[in-house]
Amino acid sequence: MKKILVTGADGFIGSHLVESLVHLGYNVKAFTLYNSFNKWGWLDSLDKSVLSEIDVFSGDIRDPYGVKNAMEGCDTVLHLAALIAIPYSYHSPDTYIDTNIKGTLNVLQAARSLNVERIIHTSTSEVYGTARFVPITEEHPLQGQSPYSASKIGADQLAYSFYTSFELPVITIRPFNTYGPRQSARAVIPTIITQLANGLDVLKLGSIHPTRDFNYVQDTVDGFIAALKAENAFGETINLGSNFEISIGDTVNVIAELMNKSITIETEDKRLRPKDSEVERLWADNKKAADMLHWKPKYGGLEGFKAGLSKTIEWFSKPENLSNYKSDIYNV
Repeated sequence: MKKILVTGADGFIGSHLVESLVHLGYNVKAFTLYNSFNKWGWLDSLDKSVLSEIDVFSGDIRDPYGVKNAMEGCDTVLHLAALIAIPYSYHSPDTYIDTNIKGTLNVLQAARSLNVERIIHTSTSEVYGTARFVPITEEHPLQGQSPYSASKIGADQLAYSFYTSFELPVITIRPFNTYGPRQSARAVIPTIITQLANGLDVLKLGSIHPTRDFNYVQDTVDGFIAALKAENAFGETINLGSNFEISIGDTVNVIAELMNKSITIETEDKRLRPKDSEVERLWADNKKAADMLHWKPKYGGLEGFKAGLSKTIEWFSKPENLSNYKSDIYNV
C-alpha cells in the first residue's frame, strides 16, 4: 500500500486521524512542523506501537521544496495543516495568508507535479460566517468575517480552481466545530472544562449567545476516512457536522452538569470578537456527507453530544493531561 501524507499531523484533529489510519492498516507519513526540540506535537502522546508505524517528516507547509519532498512516494494527501485560532488572526493576519493560502498552494502544486491520486483538503464552517439560512448547506454564501475565515476561503477556492483548471483530484471536507481530547484551550469546550477541572466556579468566557454545531473528533476523523474511499466526489465540498445546534451558554450548562459543578459566568472583554466578526449561528446540513461519503455522526443530537463531552471531560480531567493547559490564562 502506498503512503498517505497527512499534513498538520501534529495537531488536534491530525493526530487523531493519524492514529485511526494506523489502526486501520494504512501506511502513513506524518508531516509535522519543524522545531529544534524535535517535538512532534500531539503525536508524541500516541502509543509507541502506533508511533513505530509512522514515517514522520518535519518541515514547514510554507516551504514548497519541503512539501514536495514530503509528498514523494505518496498517492494520497490529507491536508490539515493550518493556522486556526481566530483571535490570533486579528493579531497576525500575514501569517494566515502565508500558512493557509500559500501553504495550500504548495500542497496543490506538489500534488499536481507528482500526479497524486487524491487530495483531501480541509476547510472550516467559519467560511460560512453567520448563517443566512439553516441548516447550512454547501451552497451557503461564503463570508470572511475574520482574517482566519478569509484565508480559508482563499485556500478552498484555490483547491477548487486546481480541480477545474488542471483536473487535480481534490475533495474539500468542511468540518463544523470539532471538539475532543487534545484540543487547544483556544477553543471554547476545553476552555470551559479546564477551568472547571482546576476547581474554578467563576468561568471567564466570551460571548455565550452564539450557537454552534459541535462535532466529536472521532466523527470528524471518520468523515476524512470515508472521503478516502468515496467515488465521484472529486471537485465537491462536503460538510461534516452533527446537524445539532446548541448555544455556548447551553453548552456550559451541559458540561457543568456532567462535571457536577455549580458555576457563574463572567464575561471578559478580551475574549469577545469584534461585533461584526462574531459568527452568530452555525448549524450544519449533513445530507451531502450521508449521500456521497455514506457518513453519519455517531455522536449526533443532545445525547450524542453528552457522550462526546463525557469522553472529553474524562481525558482533560486526568492530571497528566490537565497539566498541559494554563486555564488561568486566556489562550489566544
